[in-house]
Amino acid sequence: MNPRGALFAAASAGLLLVATATVARAADLTPGAPPGVCPDGAAYGPPLTSATTVATRLVGGQAFLEGPVWVADQGYLLMSDMAAATGPERVQPSAIRRYVPGSATVETAIADAGSNGLALSPDGGSIVAATHDNRGISRYQLADLSRDTVATDYQGAAFNSPNDVAIRSDGVIYFTDPDFQRGNRADAMNGRTGVFRISGGTVSLVDDGLREPNGIALSPDGGTLYVGAYGENKIYSYPVAADGSTGDRTPFASVGGPDGVTIDCAGDVYWASGRDGRVHVFTPDGVPLGTIVSSAGTTNVAFGGADRQTLFVTSGRTGNSGLYSVHLGVPGYPY
Repeated sequence: MNPRGALFAAASAGLLLVATATVARAADLTPGAPPGVCPDGAAYGPPLTSATTVATRLVGGQAFLEGPVWVADQGYLLMSDMAAATGPERVQPSAIRRYVPGSATVETAIADAGSNGLALSPDGGSIVAATHDNRGISRYQLADLSRDTVATDYQGAAFNSPNDVAIRSDGVIYFTDPDFQRGNRADAMNGRTGVFRISGGTVSLVDDGLREPNGIALSPDGGTLYVGAYGENKIYSYPVAADGSTGDRTPFASVGGPDGVTIDCAGDVYWASGRDGRVHVFTPDGVPLGTIVSSAGTTNVAFGGADRQTLFVTSGRTGNSGLYSVHLGVPGYPY
C-alpha cells in the first residue's frame, strides 16, 4: 500500500483493537522500518520537484565509491571506496570512508574493510557489510570498529562476492551475491549468482536464477523485497512473509545496469543506474516519477541528513569518484 496522502491502514486499525488483540496481531505482522523512521499516519507529497532533478557534487577524487549509509546518531555518512584489484587472486581492496556534512573532504574510518554495500543495524550500533575480501557478510561495531564474520557460505559452498545488503527491523539480513569481485578465486557456486537471507544464524537461498543481482532493499513495511539484476537490466520484487521467507519474484521495472537502491517513507524506489548516470525514481507500483542526475558511473544511493530528506549519491569515473546530494520532498528509509 502506498502511504502517500493517507494513514497506514495497519495503524488506523490498531487504534480500534484491544491490547490483547494487538499483541496477537503483532506476532503475525511483517517487521518493517525501525520505530520512528517512517511514522505511522504521515502524509507525503511528491519527492521530486521536477521530472529531472540535478544533484550537487560534495566531494570527489576518490577511487570508486559504493554502499553509502547514514549513521543518524552520529550525524555522518559511511561509504566503501574500492581500489584496483591486486595480487594473484585479483581481489579489490577497499576502505570505509566517513563524510560529515559540510566537509570538503572525506576521512578514512576503516582502512582495510574489504567492503562494498553497507547497512545500519536496527539498533544503530553496527554496520553490516557485504565484504568481498572474505566472500562474506561482516559486522563492524561502530563503538570500536571491531569486525565479526556473519556468514561466508551457503551449505558449505563459498559465496562469490557479496555486493549489497538490506536489514529488516528484526535483524533478518538479505544480500546479493554476484561475481563482480570474486577475482581469480574458485567458483564454488558453479556459475550461479544469487540472493540470500540470514535469519537466526541460518543462511537460506532466496533466488539463484538472476544474472548478477546487485542492489537490494526492503519496503518500509517490510512486506516487499526489491532486487536489481544487473546482467538483465531488470528490477524484481518479492513478497516477504513475517518469518522472512519470500515468494516468487515478479518484474517491477527496467533500468540499464541497476546498481544500488534506497526507498523513501512513501515506498518510492530510487535505483542508481551505472549506464546513464542517473537515479531512477519509481512509485511502489513501478510507475516512473523522474530521474536524479549526478554524473557518469552512478553506483548507489542513501537517505540521510537531520531530516532524512537528503539523498546522497555515489557517482563518478574510477579514480575520480564523488559524493553528490539533493534535498527531496520525502524522508527516506533505510538510512
